[in-house]
Amino acid sequence: MFNPLPTLLSATQNQAKPMAEQDEFIRVGTTLYKIVDQPLIDGGCVKKRIAWNSETLRQDYGKDRMATVPKYDGFCTVPDHVGYKPVVGKFLNLYEPIGHRPQEGSFPCIRSLVEHIFGEQYELGMDYMQLLYLYPIQKLPILLLVSEERNTGKSTFLNFLKAIFQDNVTFNTNEDFRSQFNSDWAGKLLIMVDEVLLNRREDSERLKNLSTTLSYKVEAKGKDRNEIGFFAKFVLCSNNEHLPVIIDAGETRYWVRKIERLQCDDTDFLQKLKDEIPAFLYHLQHRTLATKKESRMWFSPKQIETEALRKIIRSNRNRLEIEMADLLLDIMAKMEMETVSFCLHDIIPLLLCSQVKAEKLQVRKVVQECWKLSPAPNGLTYTTYVYGGEGRYQPRKGVGRYYTVTKGLLESL
Repeated sequence: MFNPLPTLLSATQNQAKPMAEQDEFIRVGTTLYKIVDQPLIDGGCVKKRIAWNSETLRQDYGKDRMATVPKYDGFCTVPDHVGYKPVVGKFLNLYEPIGHRPQEGSFPCIRSLVEHIFGEQYELGMDYMQLLYLYPIQKLPILLLVSEERNTGKSTFLNFLKAIFQDNVTFNTNEDFRSQFNSDWAGKLLIMVDEVLLNRREDSERLKNLSTTLSYKVEAKGKDRNEIGFFAKFVLCSNNEHLPVIIDAGETRYWVRKIERLQCDDTDFLQKLKDEIPAFLYHLQHRTLATKKESRMWFSPKQIETEALRKIIRSNRNRLEIEMADLLLDIMAKMEMETVSFCLHDIIPLLLCSQVKAEKLQVRKVVQECWKLSPAPNGLTYTTYVYGGEGRYQPRKGVGRYYTVTKGLLESL
């Protein structure tokens, strides 16, 4: 009886042989990898390193193939977009090259997008883009785009950044920041979250620390932790204009922009942006920065301060702080004064008259940590105020290490 299986196998092997000769392998340290093109849902591919077995390599390609495999001592991550090096010394660079070739030309769509996102801070926004491209290890502020409206272009801006920097950009979820495993995003240039909601104190602290740290420990499942240089920047988007993240008063690491609704909807806009990227990169290479380095995050806090940032800071203030500020401002208004002095035990009965219960420890935290006030160095005589009924206050002398708060400070809150 005729068996077609050997014939089919032979034909398949003959067809696969030319493909097999093109297969790429590398050895990093003592581990063998096969370089493959993994198909994506949009029809494209992304390069992946898959751990391979040396015995399988010999079985498939013969014993002589191992001698031709490139060998490296280990991995490194050295970001560069203009003078990219795939190999640094004897180490394989994990940072990916970007495929764009700068070419002189116009970029009206990109210009309109940057103007829409950064508004009156357009030149600062162009500096931000230029620093990302030419100086990828420079620390930059956490860019937070907020708007309660839909169709504002926030997601388009994220996809535009992804199109420029390609495999060096990753989209995270809120849960990714809380996971102990971070090997998939720790070596990226940009870490972006489309719908951020990090309203826990530990989330906010971790994000702030990551934005300024110089090194970070990478951890993957089943592998030892490894410390690397950390240069990632964060771009966050949210539909919550009040509490997307916890931002305290005096915080200088956030650049918050409120994004307005788009006037028109062009379904081909992202493709137009991609077509203009070579001209945009050429412009960034030859453009002069509009700002000088003012801080570790390049921009000074005053340069990137916005009303959207102040709105989030106000929303993050706790209820006790707001009640205390309102109370003291009311005293100043009715007594026609610019300052008020008080000890902590003076505030508690005044708050009770407003139906607000507070402990001395909570009041001290607001005064010392939120308002940054210091008590008088010694117990001295001061004038404070007690509630006299019917919305009136009466002066009273006291002795103690009192605090003094100004009307200007409370109004700025």
